[in-house]
Amino acid sequence: MRPPYADGGARCVSMAGRRARSGDGEGMNSADLLTDAFTRVRETVHSAVEGLSRADLHARPDDSANSISWLVWHLTRIQDDHVSDAAGVEQVWFSEDWASRFDLPFAKEATGYGHSSADVAAVQVRSAKLLLGYHDAVHDRTVEFVRGLDDGALDRIVDEAWSPPVTLGVRLISVISDDLQHAGQAAFVRGTLGHR
Repeated sequence: MRPPYADGGARCVSMAGRRARSGDGEGMNSADLLTDAFTRVRETVHSAVEGLSRADLHARPDDSANSISWLVWHLTRIQDDHVSDAAGVEQVWFSEDWASRFDLPFAKEATGYGHSSADVAAVQVRSAKLLLGYHDAVHDRTVEFVRGLDDGALDRIVDEAWSPPVTLGVRLISVISDDLQHAGQAAFVRGTLGHR
């Protein structure tokens, strides 16, 4: 049983984290650390989404706020876009035809970056199952990629549009940071649902 936090949440210790503290002498490497971080994102997303109705997924605290459906769709699109680019593979959004399943009123390449309040409202998903299905597919692809990385791979330049150029390590940490912020926002919105 995990000890509860003061806010009623539960402390999350993934398998990689447990192994690093188990005293087996192996320790945690970069691939373990990244896997653990992305697994925490997935767990937070599931906690924010599971069991919600369609109405709850699209509820917004006010007209300028983001909905849970938009937040989780957006964080997953960014993860899919950035990790797929770094791995040199097609995005899960296209390769597994999630774009058609979601059928959103935007260009299929849209990730939510720069979306207006009206765009947020237009992200209407059929169910929590659909939203989590896409997130889990992206998570699985992400973990498959990061588990194959060694420390040297993290220094590879993946984006020269910035000064200094962005390394793979910096890009992955950026994705994790963005994901956790949006997943936390989704959890906050879920917490407001009973107070509307």
